[in-house]
Amino acid sequence: MIRFTSEKVSDSTTRIRGIVNEQMYLVEGKERAALLDTGSGVGDLKAFVETLTDRSVTVLLTHGHVDHASGAVQFSDVYMNPLDRVVFMNHRSKEMRSAYLATSPRFGEVEDQDYLPNGDPDQFHPVKNGDMFDLGGLTIEAFACGGHTPGCMMYLIREEEALLSGDACNFFTMLQDTAFSLKITEYEKNLACVREQLKGKYRTIFLSHGNVIPPNSLLDEVLDVCEEIREGTDDKIPYDFLGSHGFVAKAYGQGYMRTDGKTGNIVYSPERI
Repeated sequence: MIRFTSEKVSDSTTRIRGIVNEQMYLVEGKERAALLDTGSGVGDLKAFVETLTDRSVTVLLTHGHVDHASGAVQFSDVYMNPLDRVVFMNHRSKEMRSAYLATSPRFGEVEDQDYLPNGDPDQFHPVKNGDMFDLGGLTIEAFACGGHTPGCMMYLIREEEALLSGDACNFFTMLQDTAFSLKITEYEKNLACVREQLKGKYRTIFLSHGNVIPPNSLLDEVLDVCEEIREGTDDKIPYDFLGSHGFVAKAYGQGYMRTDGKTGNIVYSPERI
């Protein structure tokens, strides 16, 4: 049986961890709850969420990748950017999930019956930049930031000034997927736009992977890395992941953390600058 774990990260928000340490966030208002991402599609996530809240749950997906959207099939009220429909379709299969789960030391816990059915993105509601979700006393605002995937989203818990950056911007932002990731210049433009929209609105950033507590300068640091990549002054560290090949822009060590003490980093394809 697949077991999820959880921990409170604020008065309203609980972090849920899957077996590859992918992180989901349950945000509870006075009237409703929102689940930000749904993990890798193994185990009964819905039942686990029901142990944490008795409120009705709306799912807000940051994007359509296997480790973020595969558990959405268990929920009836799901939002995803339609630009990620093809991404979701390419990542929803049991084979894709198994390949990703195999990267976890806990893969041996997974049994055949743990796999959820394939989800149907045509059952999802669309979400776009500026959409608001009223939970009762708490409001979540959606921000579009295409790059990692075309339809990548960030979500701001407005009253708590907390930003879930998802995979749109993190300490190891992966843009090396030549099939779906945008070019560095396109991503840089989108991230700069989101940074302007978010100015003064958040004090905390919640990540979807790792145990890093990112600084409020994370978006600025990743934008600086974009500039270095464009100018050819980055460190160009070769990197392979699940059959994709690219370069890590800034040298890193244990836990994928940058060796220069900063946090934001990018994995990219030299063909997609």
